[in-house]
Amino acid sequence: MTDDTPDLPGGGPDPIDPAITSALSSLPEGFGHFARIFQNEIRPALQAREGDRIAAVAKARQARYVGGGIGIAGVLIGLFVAKLPILAVVAAMVGFGYVWWGARDVTKLGKEAKTLLVAPVARQFELNFTESPGQVASIYQHREVGIVPGWDRASYEDLVTGTRKGVAFELFEAHLEERRRSTDSKGRTQTRWVTVFKGQCLRFQFDKTFYGRTLVTRDAGFFNRFGGGNGMQRAMLEDPEFERIFEVYTTDQVESRYLLTPDLMQKLVDMEKAFHGGKLKCCFDGGELFVTLQGSDLFEPGSMFKRLDDPDRVRELLSDFAAVFNIIDVVVAKRRRPEPGGGA
Repeated sequence: MTDDTPDLPGGGPDPIDPAITSALSSLPEGFGHFARIFQNEIRPALQAREGDRIAAVAKARQARYVGGGIGIAGVLIGLFVAKLPILAVVAAMVGFGYVWWGARDVTKLGKEAKTLLVAPVARQFELNFTESPGQVASIYQHREVGIVPGWDRASYEDLVTGTRKGVAFELFEAHLEERRRSTDSKGRTQTRWVTVFKGQCLRFQFDKTFYGRTLVTRDAGFFNRFGGGNGMQRAMLEDPEFERIFEVYTTDQVESRYLLTPDLMQKLVDMEKAFHGGKLKCCFDGGELFVTLQGSDLFEPGSMFKRLDDPDRVRELLSDFAAVFNIIDVVVAKRRRPEPGGGA
C-alpha cells in the first residue's frame, strides 16, 4: 500500500486532522493507517456530496413540518368540525405522503454514502462488497448446521467476501420469513409472513478439518434440556462466565474444549457487541465455522442529519471489520499450534 500524500514544504506528508485521529484512536492495532486513508481518499468524496446532504435534509425537514401540519389539521377538521371521518383519513394520507416524498432524497443519499464509505475500506482489505447480491448459497449450510431456522421467503444484502491469513470468508445480511396461514370461523384463509431471522451470517473456511461438530447457542434456560440435536451432548467448558451466557453442544468433547479457548470466547462476545446484535450462534463443522447474529444492519452510513465527513462513520465500519478479523486471527493462531495427540 502506497501513501500518495502530497509533501509539505519540509518534505513530510500533510498532518492528520486531530479530529480524525481522535475518532479512530479506539481501533485495534493494524488499523492506524486508516486515519490517513480517511483524510486523503474517503473524506474528499464525502465532502463533495455535503451540499447535496444539506439540501436533502432541508427538504426532509420542510416536508415533515408541512406534511405533519396538513395531517394534524385535516384530522381535527374532519373529526370535530366537518364530522366527516373520511376527510380525516384522506388528510392523514396526504400528510404522510408528503413527508415520505420529502424524505426520498435523504434515503437515496444514505445509500450512496454507504458505497462511498464501504467500497474504499473493502478495497484496502482486498475484499469484495456487493450491496444487492441476490441469493447467497451458503445460507443453506447455516440451516443445515442448525443456526438459522427454515424459511419460505428470503432476501439478502451487503455481501462481503475475501481472504485473511489464508482463510476465505463471507459476511452477509439475511432476512428470512415463514409463510403462515390461518382460517377464521367462516372458513376464510389468511396468509401472513413472519420474520424468523433477520441479521448477519458469516462463514469462515479454514485449511484443516474439524473432527466433530460443535454448536454454540445462547443460554435457553429450561429448553437447554433438549440439547443441540444430531447426537450432540452438552460440552463441559472451563469458563463459567462464557457458560453463563452460552450453551455449547458437541459430538467431540475434547475438540470443543480445544476450539473454544478463552480468547475465542471473548472475541465472540466482542463481535456481538460490535455488531450491535444478539442471540449469537455459531457452529464448527467440517473445515468451516458458521456464525449468525440477529440484530441491526451493518455497513450503514449513519444519520444523514450530521456531516457526511464525520469520521465516526468510518470508525463504526472499521470496528465491524475488526470484529470479523479477530475471529479469524484467534482460530488461525490456535490451529497452527500442535493439536491434541500430536497432530500438526
